[in-house]
Amino acid sequence: MAKKLRPSGGYRATAGFQTATIIYDAVYWFCERFLDPRSRTADQMVQAARSGRQNIAEGSRATATSSQTELRLTSVARSSLEELLLDCEDFLRHRRLPQWTPDSPEAMAVRQVAYRLPRDRSDPSDRSDRTDRANLTDLTDSERWALYAPWLEHDEPSVRVNALICLIHQANYLLDQQIETLERQFVEQGGCSEQLAAARLAERTRQRSTQEAEAIPPCPLCGKPMVLRTAKTGRNAGQSFWGCSAYPECRGAVNA
Repeated sequence: MAKKLRPSGGYRATAGFQTATIIYDAVYWFCERFLDPRSRTADQMVQAARSGRQNIAEGSRATATSSQTELRLTSVARSSLEELLLDCEDFLRHRRLPQWTPDSPEAMAVRQVAYRLPRDRSDPSDRSDRTDRANLTDLTDSERWALYAPWLEHDEPSVRVNALICLIHQANYLLDQQIETLERQFVEQGGCSEQLAAARLAERTRQRSTQEAEAIPPCPLCGKPMVLRTAKTGRNAGQSFWGCSAYPECRGAVNA
């Protein structure tokens, strides 16, 4: 199979999509339990969470055909999660429930799930690196959910919403990084149409070089490739002819 000029897909293995999946599931089940599922607020929250996840996937699939579409859909995903973030903050504020500060122990605990927890440093046999990231991409959706279940399945709605806020901030950070990378690649490499045009030009140049190489005749005397030259003197002055590339050792010549 020919290699794609611009590979697409692969979004399921990205941290952004996996985090957006947890967010979508958490919002769906939160609204199902704590809000009237028929209310406009519940519908908007679920749709915003779904839009964040689905647009990441759709943008990834669009990579092969349009850089601008990929960038636009990724930005839509980012905007949808920002809308959801405001809904979560509104839920806490309207009910006079506390919102965790970014450096609170509760928020730190949720954020640290994405990292490998350090072992007991009093054990001299422990040589683990505290900066090692957990390999969350190898887990199933259920296994990743289980890591956040103590917060996202909590009986207190405020705990669920605060944990959601932490996850949304994480997802938004990842999407901001992705958007920045896409913008830089677009500036440096151009869009899909530009890359296709460049690839076509390179192929035409290769074909032309091949044709020219095939058109060069071998020397009738020694068999080496000949060089197109122009006669400077004599009755054929100004006319082109093929001369042996080994000249002056070989004086083979052919009319052009």
